[in-house]
Amino acid sequence: MSAAGLKCPSCGSPNVVEDDLHAQRQLVCVDCGAVVSEGLLTHDTFEGRDVSYSWTAAVAKKPCLNQINGQQRVKAICRALRVNKEIEDLSKTYFAQAYEHQSFIYVSLQKKENLAGCCVLLSCRQLDWPITMGTISCLLEADTLMVGAVYQELIKSLKIQAPLVNVTDLMEAHCQEYKITPHDVHEDLAEDHRDLNKRALALVEVAADSLIVTGRKPIPLMMATVFLAWQSLNPNRVRLKMTLEKFCLIAKMRKHKAAMTRVAEIKGALCKLGKEIPWVTDAVTPENVVKHVEDIVKNRSALLRSALRTHEAALQQDSDEPTTPEKAEQPADDESEAAQRPQPNWGNRVLFAPPCVTRPKKRKVEPESLKDVTGDEDISDGEIDSYIRTPREAREFALSQAALLAQSETSK
Repeated sequence: MSAAGLKCPSCGSPNVVEDDLHAQRQLVCVDCGAVVSEGLLTHDTFEGRDVSYSWTAAVAKKPCLNQINGQQRVKAICRALRVNKEIEDLSKTYFAQAYEHQSFIYVSLQKKENLAGCCVLLSCRQLDWPITMGTISCLLEADTLMVGAVYQELIKSLKIQAPLVNVTDLMEAHCQEYKITPHDVHEDLAEDHRDLNKRALALVEVAADSLIVTGRKPIPLMMATVFLAWQSLNPNRVRLKMTLEKFCLIAKMRKHKAAMTRVAEIKGALCKLGKEIPWVTDAVTPENVVKHVEDIVKNRSALLRSALRTHEAALQQDSDEPTTPEKAEQPADDESEAAQRPQPNWGNRVLFAPPCVTRPKKRKVEPESLKDVTGDEDISDGEIDSYIRTPREAREFALSQAALLAQSETSK
């Protein structure tokens, strides 16, 4: 078969045909027998070079079973969260990079399972998709502390800076997790997610003004604000009597242990603001403050200023009280003792204080008798006798003492 359009580079003859006598097809010149083309092995990228065995016969490395399962887990988490295709692709890319990294090669299978969720969390935060670490932990059925440790190690290994998220950015997605639509619950208990999100955000702002948000995890705080928002939007008899635990059961949400504490703290802050409402004549208590939430959030700034002025006036009045004769005639020794007494927590003197001040962690205080103990002190005979409990131990101790005494006399 003639190859049209080709000429022999040696003699210039156009009589170039295909040679089918060899295993590889070649184009040869009929007149001089020169090989015009060597075929596929020396074509394109291999032209003019030696071809090694690894280039022609090597098999591409296939992912292991755990890596395949991890990619499927990433895909399942993304579908459960209903993220877009861009986040899903980025999560798969991060998982492939992290799985081959030396920090995650020789780790437990549980840690690799958590790695899949952390890659999804990292992608969501980079692409501004609101999601919390608690949600990922719930999907993985893993401990939040363990997931957080894997997430920090992932960021460090891949050298990626993930943006921090705010509670307000997560609230909308968090409210949609509560199954309290008219299709899920009774009409008296149903609430629109948009109204719930708006009221919960207003309560988060109240909590931020009261320093309740400072240093706190977002999930319990959001659960507390959603619960109070749900009660305040329609404060009927059924909602006001319902507890947080039963509300989570109806909404198909897992209750967080610290959420009830956040509810009590937010109610305390609302009471301080609710007492400043001019048209409220009854006493505002944690039991009825939910009924006044709408007025409080609408006039939050004005009520906060009024509450601060009232608190400062009360402090000024206490400091201006006249000194009693008993205090005036107090001896100097008593004054020095009073000065050495521990001062009260300054968080009790302000209207709002951070949680680390109002509820500080209790530190273990060593007894005075153990502060200077080094372990090299001599043990008295009376103290040794106090350690002896049984008659057998008493006899053995007496025999040992006699043997030591006899040995000392013999040595003399």
